[in-house]
Amino acid sequence: MAGKIGLNVTQICLPRECTEDEIIEEVLKLNEDPRVHGVYLHLPPASLTSRVLNTLRPEKDMSGVGPLTAALRMQNVVQSSSRWAQGQQYRPWTLRSLKLQPLSPVPSDIEISRAQTPKPVDQLAQEIGLLQEETEAYGRTKAKVRLSLLDRLREQPDGKYVLVAGITPTPLGEGKSTVVIGLVQALSAHLKLNSFACLRQPSQGPTFGVKGGAAGGGYAQVIPMEEFNLHLTGDIHAITAANNLVAAAIDARMLHEATQKDKALYSRLVPSVNGVRRFSPIQIARLRRLGISEIDPSALMPQEVSSFVRLDLDPAKVTWQRVVDTNDRFLRKITVGQASTEKGHVRETQFDIAVASEIMAILALADGLGDMKTRLGRMVVGSSRSGQPVTAEDLGVSGALAVLMKDAIKPTLMQTLEGSPVFVHAGPFANIAHGNSSVLADKLALKLVGEDGFVVTEAGFGADIGMEKFFNIKCRASGLRPNVVVLVATVRALKMHGGGPNVLLNAVPCHHWARGGRGSVELAQAVKQAGSQPSHFQFLYSQETPIVEKIRMIAQKVYGADDIELSPEAQAKIDYYNQQGYGKLPICMAKTHLSLSHLPEKKGTPTGFTLPIRDIRASIGAGFIYPLVGTMSTMPGLPTRPCFYDIDLDPVTEEITGLF
Repeated sequence: MAGKIGLNVTQICLPRECTEDEIIEEVLKLNEDPRVHGVYLHLPPASLTSRVLNTLRPEKDMSGVGPLTAALRMQNVVQSSSRWAQGQQYRPWTLRSLKLQPLSPVPSDIEISRAQTPKPVDQLAQEIGLLQEETEAYGRTKAKVRLSLLDRLREQPDGKYVLVAGITPTPLGEGKSTVVIGLVQALSAHLKLNSFACLRQPSQGPTFGVKGGAAGGGYAQVIPMEEFNLHLTGDIHAITAANNLVAAAIDARMLHEATQKDKALYSRLVPSVNGVRRFSPIQIARLRRLGISEIDPSALMPQEVSSFVRLDLDPAKVTWQRVVDTNDRFLRKITVGQASTEKGHVRETQFDIAVASEIMAILALADGLGDMKTRLGRMVVGSSRSGQPVTAEDLGVSGALAVLMKDAIKPTLMQTLEGSPVFVHAGPFANIAHGNSSVLADKLALKLVGEDGFVVTEAGFGADIGMEKFFNIKCRASGLRPNVVVLVATVRALKMHGGGPNVLLNAVPCHHWARGGRGSVELAQAVKQAGSQPSHFQFLYSQETPIVEKIRMIAQKVYGADDIELSPEAQAKIDYYNQQGYGKLPICMAKTHLSLSHLPEKKGTPTGFTLPIRDIRASIGAGFIYPLVGTMSTMPGLPTRPCFYDIDLDPVTEEITGLF
């Protein structure tokens, strides 16, 4: 009968002597399984305890009251399935805004944050249409959101996509994050439109350095700001662990290849377990890339064994660095391998700040767990002595990297001071990477807000860097197209970079820092109006355009340069990348954010300059080529008086002071 009406009935038989806890454990599994729509507990009376009965979710309980026939139970399952199917549809928002009472003068950021009581994150999730099984709470105020949401709402039209960018900034930044938060508060709390902010996770380096945190400011903040600015849900720590695992694998592999013959290497890489030798799936993938079809370890020819076991990495051409999420200038150049156990295999290398890792860029550009795993595997970590690229998959580490990153790929849900939802996810720098929050956070938010809602994200630093990369790198990877661009111009930045003709195009004054969402209502109305107009988005260049011409187009059309000048090393790299088939990748310029040119001291809109390209590198996993313009450091240093002088903890109340 069940088969005739389309039901799949599974009988779970437990041993007679099983305990109450074992029964409850099984019931909890059924509660969490979205494929199960009804449960009938056919247990001995002694086992039907109140704990067991109260564990089963009411919506899945098919037992009912009194004797039920099998037919009636199946009818209940069908009705439960129908309710489940309705629950899977898009849910209208029931967002409750938090009341804000701005003070004058405006208190410190941390005082404002602490004065507001955030909603429990499970309540916020319910208000914006998330199902209980789609969130993983990290404390009371933040939660990871599962990517299964994209599948559930795949037929739901996207909302409007808004980018906040800025003019060329001053060293301390111009408040784009604050504009994003103020705008979303105005849209949701004051215009009553579904809206979502998507922000990058800040690095702890600048937080303890000179710039401070990145949770916004004044009455336009993400709260709790202490949690936002510090460990959050551990994504950057996961990136650090994954990155440094690759670095450890590189040096260990070079050491073992240098100190062992082919036969010894092979016996250790493919050991005999209970008398049987087998290749792992990652090793089989390497055999395929080498053109070896044999999968019996004992059947490989000596030359095939040698090709398999020897990556032959050239120590001088290793491009992968270790990372740490701290501004530590003394790690900009180090020597590794000085212990006697490393047998004289010493080499110079360096540390980068964690957010400069290619794994961070991959996290920001991946559109799912499978895509992230593929990108991690194709990361190029160096070249062999014969000039061939060596990847993370060649090292055999790609599966382990995916395991370390499996939770980091889920965006983190938080809220603003006025209770509007925020996704915090990924945090690549804009001057040395593409400088935008994750593709996945944007895609999830666009589904959640509904067709008439707004998703507001930001591009790091100035429009010449962050916005250009948003258009030509992030939008290519995501397939998304922006509907509106908000360009932030502060009086401070205009004083530093101004001097040109006055241009006033839909300029809107904003007071969100002092007044919260109410201070950005005029901007929200302008964004709503602009979002109703058709947009005509175009990429700056085609992927088919040669590498040199892509660089030249960015230099001339975005920076205002007369031309570019390639160093011999840069030209050699271009030839090599073309030879390896990387010529169609987009360009991610690594240059100063303090000027349109390569010289930070040249303010305004410099003219009559040639842009020097001193070197070119590639992030093959992330999917872009990055030319180095001038001198760029991937490890910031601490100033004479860092922010940490003012940061402290009250051991009695556990309150943090001094963060901003």
